[in-house]
Amino acid sequence: MQHQSIDLHNPIYYQNRELSWLDFNERVLAEAEDPANPLLEKLKFLSIGSSNSDEFFKVRVAGLQDQLRLGVKDPDSKKQWSPEKQLDEISKKNKKIVRYQYDLYDQNLKELAKKNVLFKHIEDLDESSLRQAKNIFRNHIKPAITPFGVDAYRPFPHLNDEVIHLFVRLKKSGSPFIAILPVPLLIERFHILEEKDTKVVLFTEEILFKFLNELFIGYEVEYSFTFRITRNADLELQEEGAEDLLSVIEDYLLKRKNGRAVRLEVDVRTASSTFKEDVTYLMEELDLLERDVYEISGPLDLTVLSNIASELKTFITTEAFQNFTPKYPNILNKQNIFELSEKQDIFLHHPFDSFQPVIDLVRQAVEDPNTIAIKQTLYRVSDTSPFIEALKKAARKDIQVTVLVELKARFDEANNVHWARELEESGAHILYGIKNLKTHSKATLIVKKDHRGFKRYAHLGTGNYNEQTAKLYTDMGVITTNKKLTQDVAAFFNYLSGYSEQPTYNYLHVSPFEMRDSFIDNIEMEITLHKQYGNGHIIAKMNSLTDKKMIIKLFEASQAGVKVDLIIRGICCLIPGIPGVSENIQVHSIIGRFLEHSRVYYFYQNGNEELYLSSADMMTRNMIKRVELAFPILDGPWKKYVINILKLYMYDNTKAWELEPNGRYTKKLANSDNPVGSQQLLMNHF
Repeated sequence: MQHQSIDLHNPIYYQNRELSWLDFNERVLAEAEDPANPLLEKLKFLSIGSSNSDEFFKVRVAGLQDQLRLGVKDPDSKKQWSPEKQLDEISKKNKKIVRYQYDLYDQNLKELAKKNVLFKHIEDLDESSLRQAKNIFRNHIKPAITPFGVDAYRPFPHLNDEVIHLFVRLKKSGSPFIAILPVPLLIERFHILEEKDTKVVLFTEEILFKFLNELFIGYEVEYSFTFRITRNADLELQEEGAEDLLSVIEDYLLKRKNGRAVRLEVDVRTASSTFKEDVTYLMEELDLLERDVYEISGPLDLTVLSNIASELKTFITTEAFQNFTPKYPNILNKQNIFELSEKQDIFLHHPFDSFQPVIDLVRQAVEDPNTIAIKQTLYRVSDTSPFIEALKKAARKDIQVTVLVELKARFDEANNVHWARELEESGAHILYGIKNLKTHSKATLIVKKDHRGFKRYAHLGTGNYNEQTAKLYTDMGVITTNKKLTQDVAAFFNYLSGYSEQPTYNYLHVSPFEMRDSFIDNIEMEITLHKQYGNGHIIAKMNSLTDKKMIIKLFEASQAGVKVDLIIRGICCLIPGIPGVSENIQVHSIIGRFLEHSRVYYFYQNGNEELYLSSADMMTRNMIKRVELAFPILDGPWKKYVINILKLYMYDNTKAWELEPNGRYTKKLANSDNPVGSQQLLMNHF
């Protein structure tokens, strides 16, 4: 087939990045109606969907609004939509998704009622529960509440991001008054009461509605409703001329608290005749448009459902996932991790394999008197990180400790500033990354003395050094002593810590730029070999695919007849199955109990299979705006094992979705004789 006349830049072959993200979040919410999921887990998926949405507005929508206010009319590179067009389309699509989310919320409440769990309005409480609610108000809510009147002497108050506020209309001597009442984040958002054999969930705002008159003595409360705003967290970080990036980050965090409002959510359940007028007033004060306002018939901020589900777990124990314990590799129970790594590579697939060996690697290095140096990149770590404690201990023992703490890890900046200071105080050498680039790589290097001189041990992974998220995210990693690969890791750390051009590596591919070039080279080689042998196959697993150069190269592979299987959890700007363009491309998306986070890139190469794990997605920001690593799986049996995992994901028919040529996702329907759940099989150790 001749394809010369096809323009691969044609917008009809692409999906807009933001709308594709909304499709992803809709798939997350759809888990709340999957009968295979326990009821409390369904609530958690609704919670995750709300949390995802908050971040989307803080960053992506905020960025588009900033472009619009600055007069930027440049279209996006794929759909050729202006910022205005994108904001309109986001609003239209997301308002439908929010309605879907609250329909699911209502459905799940009906199911909970069958389990003797009721979400009640305060007016529906029995006398005993009402007395409890009154006691909660007077002892646990009222002392912490500060209402703000709005008049000539009291200006419209600053409204904090993500806080539930009450808009209150008052009357005195026939005159109207307005007050805003924020509900501090440190106040419990919900309360669980008991009525006979029933658990009653009562939201704090319900209690406030009932007892508002106690906060406005001498005034008549006409009505009130709750609202919530989301603020811009996509403020530009000014690195130019910064002598101390730590101080710059701290200033940046303070500014972010006061970012421009980007979304207003209002609960319409208590709306009155002046409701529209009140919402318009809020819109004007916050400088928002109609498309930025979400009218919701239900409680705001469903992220609270995750905590509610956790509280209810002891009451309805059968309605949560069974506990899962990651497997600690048997061989490591018999052999020291360093001794084993000298004989073979150690492959780990989390959370199915325990993350403990990675922690043990660093901890044991600290205790070994032969350890000379430990180097590690840290992007997101837990609040009680064992890595931080081990590295501090190592520094105090005069082991040379070099840690790159990425201060620009969005929403983890404050945490990382804290750890950077602690590590510095312990005597570690701290790097803050590279100017204008985020360091997203996941690498550890340990150097030991031995009778021949020195020995290097490396861990390379697709996920963060975070033992908490390692229980929830799927990631892959390798512990190796391969001389050329560990030499590459040493050169990589020297590149980060010193002054040099990017090194020439034996095996590593490092962004910015070089990783994309290497993937393009691999695709071109696959095309060339396919033309000779007719067996071309590419499999790529990632979180998101947005980079246009990579998409065009995948289109070219499809046009050449190469079979392309993409396993993409989130955003996919490529539309598959278009005749003459992408008919040989399939896109799968797995949404399940664990968040699919590993990035794996496979090229058949006429049987000389190339397989890479990476910290990077095929996104422009990963390819040219971050320091990322892609590293090969060199051990033959492990390579075959990872390829089989990729194929397992493609056969999934219980948690998988397929992207159709019309740009819509459809859920794969399980064959009753052969249901395949990739995550479940991996939990059963494949």
